[in-house]
Amino acid sequence: MEKQKSFSVKPIKFLVSSFTITFSIIFVIFCFTWVFTSPASIHLDAQNLGVESSGAFSNASSDKINSISMDESYVGGSNSSSSSSSSSQVAAADVAAESQGSLLTANSSSTAFGNNNNLFVDGVNVSDSTNPTVEVVDVEELSGVVVEGVSSEREDSSNSSSTPFGNNKNLFVDGVNSSDSTNSTVEVVNVDGKVGELGGAVVEGVSSERGDSSIRSSVGDGKSKVGCDVTRGHWVYDESYPFYTNVTCPYIDEGFGCESNGRLDKGFMKWRWQPHDCDIPRFNASNMLELIRGKRLVFVGDSLNRNQWESMLCMLMGGVRDPKKVYEARGRKITKERGNYCFKFEDYKCTVEYYVSHYLVHESKARIGKKRGQTLRIDTMDKGSSRWRRADILVFNTAHWWNHQKTKAGINYYQEGDQVYPHLDVTTAFERALLTWALWADKNINSHKTRVFFRSSAPAHFSGGQWDTGGHCGEALRPLNETFTSVYPEKNLIMEEVLRKMKTPVTFLNITRLSDYRPDAHPSIYGRKTINRGVQDCSHWCLPGVPDIWNELLYYHLQSQGKAIL
Repeated sequence: MEKQKSFSVKPIKFLVSSFTITFSIIFVIFCFTWVFTSPASIHLDAQNLGVESSGAFSNASSDKINSISMDESYVGGSNSSSSSSSSSQVAAADVAAESQGSLLTANSSSTAFGNNNNLFVDGVNVSDSTNPTVEVVDVEELSGVVVEGVSSEREDSSNSSSTPFGNNKNLFVDGVNSSDSTNSTVEVVNVDGKVGELGGAVVEGVSSERGDSSIRSSVGDGKSKVGCDVTRGHWVYDESYPFYTNVTCPYIDEGFGCESNGRLDKGFMKWRWQPHDCDIPRFNASNMLELIRGKRLVFVGDSLNRNQWESMLCMLMGGVRDPKKVYEARGRKITKERGNYCFKFEDYKCTVEYYVSHYLVHESKARIGKKRGQTLRIDTMDKGSSRWRRADILVFNTAHWWNHQKTKAGINYYQEGDQVYPHLDVTTAFERALLTWALWADKNINSHKTRVFFRSSAPAHFSGGQWDTGGHCGEALRPLNETFTSVYPEKNLIMEEVLRKMKTPVTFLNITRLSDYRPDAHPSIYGRKTINRGVQDCSHWCLPGVPDIWNELLYYHLQSQGKAIL
């Protein structure tokens, strides 16, 4: 019996041992299977990256990125050394990101993206760039693949590992390289959205600032396209225009109020500018007033800039509830005789100002032989410049007065220091004056506070002579078609070259070509109530009219860059 009892215990022990071993093997296999079949294809260190599993940057909302100026800096790690030889700003347009499911590849370190060479969104590398100059500005509530503002900046060196983008070298968003450029300044601005809300084109405005061949993207309407140049397009008849009338706006002076001066055809008011490859946003007075809330919008230049300034006043009135809360600070009425105006918009605590400066440099007097005569100090800024420099938005122009007649044919007119030149070519003098302005701007304007625009020359449309020799344009009733071509003004080329060499970022507001199609939009014989058919104004513009479109383009730039710059 003892033998039988002993024999019966062994099978039970064997079965228990076998079951234990088998269960352990199954458990181990299950664990390994669970780990390797996890749905997260890439695991991020959320603590070091500040990233939640649902998307990128969700913990970064408290760390706003304010004006990281770099000399050898990185966005996504790309070297962004500023180069003075950089000839233009090239846009990285239509960067679209669907934040849900977007996965960033990065190794953890003390920086937001560590020291990785690449940053991926949805598995694609997004910031391959060669020597761009980049500044990341004002990132608000980052949660999802969102960059509030990236714009050009210079000077300052910062490669610290504590910077939000560390030393990564590439940044892709949904497969689109957002900063691929060679020896250029890349600007990506005003991307709004959060995780789960980003979709379609989230870069509201990307612009290259220089010249007639600039590359731009449209704003916020889902129609942004790579390589959109807002300076190239055509005029489209649109019954929803104009934004105001001579009746609704009290700020149109006599010289620009064509309808009130007797012009009966109203078609010249109803044309909008349509770029070939994108749509620009329609001017919204309420939005524009919010953009300039608490700020100074200042126009400086000749009577063509007064033309644009009056247009802006009239367009903004469309967003004002109480017109009595808009007034000139000194009670001045707008006339050609007075040169400086400051209109206050009380509800928005902002001002829209105009300062006359025909040349931007100092109109002076000097002894020439035995007499004192008028000169132009092309090496000295206009004395009124101290009033402009602290503005938040500056819109400059000059060109209209730089002609043979206005400058006395350059004979004993241009002065540098104590020297009055017996004769100097107007083009040479114009370039030297612009260089004087550029040096002043680089020295006196804080580009972190002030957004600077320089408007290109506006074309005149005199036929059969000039304004004082029988020149006329009154027969034009419609815009010219796209087959019309003209020579690009030499003054514009000089402007572009000077702006390109500046340290201060300046947007070249190029309105020359689009305005050249509009010989129908000048006051002609309707520049005054008493019609003088012997003299026609074919250089200024009727209001409402073409300057409204200049301001629509200004609004386009400010809206696309407003949160980053303002």
